[in-house]
Amino acid sequence: QVQLVESGGGLVQAGGSLRLSCAASGSIFSINSMGWYRQAPGKQRELVAAITSSGSTNYADSVKGRVTMSRDNAKDTVYLEMNSLNAEDTGVYYCAAAPWYRSGYQCELMGEYEYWGQGTQVTVSS
Repeated sequence: QVQLVESGGGLVQAGGSLRLSCAASGSIFSINSMGWYRQAPGKQRELVAAITSSGSTNYADSVKGRVTMSRDNAKDTVYLEMNSLNAEDTGVYYCAAAPWYRSGYQCELMGEYEYWGQGTQVTVSS
């Protein structure tokens, strides 16, 4: 069992930056592939970024060049550094962890993730 707790969301002006954190507990974090998703009001949840157990990353086209996902296995934490934020980045951001048998795989589908955090709100004002 893995527990995930996101933090770092808030209100930011367009063009600003935020750093989200997701602290994991309850399992061997270093083997889990992880993902950040977001859900805007009235829209489906979508993948923002994903990272494998070895640190290989993948990003949605809408955030490439503006977002960096990283992990610190010593702290059981993943991060999402977001720059040049715009109104379309507004939404609830969720951290997700894939089960151990997907270690090393780039997980891009929601169904590949087994554990989810409660989400943190990001609001970008124009």
